[in-house]
Amino acid sequence: MAGTQPGRGRGGIVGINVTPMVDVVLVLLVIMMVSATYIVSQSLKVELPKTASSDEAVSTLAAVTITKDQQLYFNNEPVTEVQLVQKLREAKGSGTEVNLVVSADEAAPHGRVVHVIDLAKVEGISKFAINVERSL
Repeated sequence: MAGTQPGRGRGGIVGINVTPMVDVVLVLLVIMMVSATYIVSQSLKVELPKTASSDEAVSTLAAVTITKDQQLYFNNEPVTEVQLVQKLREAKGSGTEVNLVVSADEAAPHGRVVHVIDLAKVEGISKFAINVERSL
């Protein structure tokens, strides 16, 4: 019989196997450690600001197109670089978050695209995307 002394028949248990108990205790310890981090982070009391507007963030989509001959278009209207800066400033000044989408012809110089993005960053627009065509 397992756990008895050999040769004595029905004796008492020689030793208790504590390995399964240690495994269970370690698993419980890990679970408690992981759950404690979530409890601490969710229990911080913070006074959030109140707003009368809706919960959805309103954003403005601004589209800048650069043709192969470096012509600039803002929302499909031809503009000069000075006018582009003014339009970006107006969009940013409207109080909404501005998302800029830059569409450049593949023959347009890379430096021109970077310059347009830099103009947007100077005006405080930090979210932008570069429009590409997916190849199959």
